[in-house]
Amino acid sequence: MSAPTKHRSADEIGRTELGPRPFPELGEQRAAADLDAIDTTLANGLRVLAVRRDSVPLVEVRLRIPFGDPATSSVGSTHAARAEVLANTVLTGTATRSRVDVDTELALVGGELDAVVDPERLSFSGNALVSGFETVLDVLRDVLTGATYPADEVERERARLVERIRLARSQPNVIAREALQRHLYGDHPFAKEMPEADEVEAVTRDDVLALHSSAVLPRGSAIVVVGDVAPDAAVRAVEAALGGWTGEGTAVALSPLSPVRGGDVLFVHRPGAVQSQIRLAGRGLERTDERYPALQLANLVFGGFFSSRLVENIREDKGYTYSARSHPEFTPGGATLLVDADTASEVTVAALLETRYELGRLGLVPPTESEVDTARRYAIGSLLTATSSQGGLASFLVNLAGLGLDVGWFTGHPARLAAVTVEQVAEVALEFFAPTSFTGVLVGDAELLTPQLRALGGVTLP
Repeated sequence: MSAPTKHRSADEIGRTELGPRPFPELGEQRAAADLDAIDTTLANGLRVLAVRRDSVPLVEVRLRIPFGDPATSSVGSTHAARAEVLANTVLTGTATRSRVDVDTELALVGGELDAVVDPERLSFSGNALVSGFETVLDVLRDVLTGATYPADEVERERARLVERIRLARSQPNVIAREALQRHLYGDHPFAKEMPEADEVEAVTRDDVLALHSSAVLPRGSAIVVVGDVAPDAAVRAVEAALGGWTGEGTAVALSPLSPVRGGDVLFVHRPGAVQSQIRLAGRGLERTDERYPALQLANLVFGGFFSSRLVENIREDKGYTYSARSHPEFTPGGATLLVDADTASEVTVAALLETRYELGRLGLVPPTESEVDTARRYAIGSLLTATSSQGGLASFLVNLAGLGLDVGWFTGHPARLAAVTVEQVAEVALEFFAPTSFTGVLVGDAELLTPQLRALGGVTLP
């Protein structure tokens, strides 16, 4: 019998008689080559962006319809409630297809189709085998031009939505997000990401039908097709299916938001909370700004990935939080830098102090060449990874379309990141990451945190 194999530890595997085994060099990050694409607009005003990617015999479809509240203020508006019910019931039946028919037809071609809504847009996301591409488009056409919103489906989905809203409003992250949006944007419709349960309960089938007729419009909307289909053939298929989708006016885009201005953090009392939510926000840059690539790298160095300064400080070194991050959010007409951290109540104030410290340090102790190079590799690598699949590329491109950008921005962005200098990163770090440039909210138990927060300052207490 042979002797049992001795398993080596990770440390043993990583070493040789001459010392630690050297890490292999990172491979070259290849930017996306010029994509075979067509970007055009149909006679009905629908923008069509079709990209050939033949890695697998599938096709991905993304439709973005601007779906803003036409009211200048969200006070008293029921648009968010009606929009949520619409998104949850738009696929439940047409004059020629029941809900079961829709699901069955899509399943037979290996496909699916979903709808979601937020304050900015109504989005349809679908996919299928290439042989089922026209089926997906035909179902989408039927839904866009003839959704009937059966009364029993509206009643059922409305009840489910009410329960989900009530449950969500008990979650700390939702409480923090809603408080932050109100603090930053007041009564702007963008701040109302979730309607009230009683508003949803009051929505009728007639309300949804009226909203569909007035707001589900092709002009101003964009559809992205990515898959194993020639772009010209994809455009012809979209035109054949959706060219007859019409409507008066243009889909409603939200009005631009005012830039975020720094100020005190608003404390939101949550009695008995054993954890706190820190949510900070500052002004960011749009993707079209020439300084955006430098700001993207500065954000990564600060808190945008696991090896960032903020994560190393309050997670790895001090153990104040399991999860901390900073990230951009692109808003109507602008952008915001967000910093998130959830902490135990007893270390909340210390975590806020260290977060402010790292914000200031980014400008006063600028990122090193090594930090910038690591962030650059991560930025390019994560972009290419996220868009390596057909679905990932389709989702990324439809977001770009919503900003008025095209495939060229995507293919050119790795080169823009590669051209950023350490000095440019230092400049935007000093300008955008100053602690005084941020405001935000802190959700927690006031009885536990008020004495320490009063001593720290910069927090509006209840």
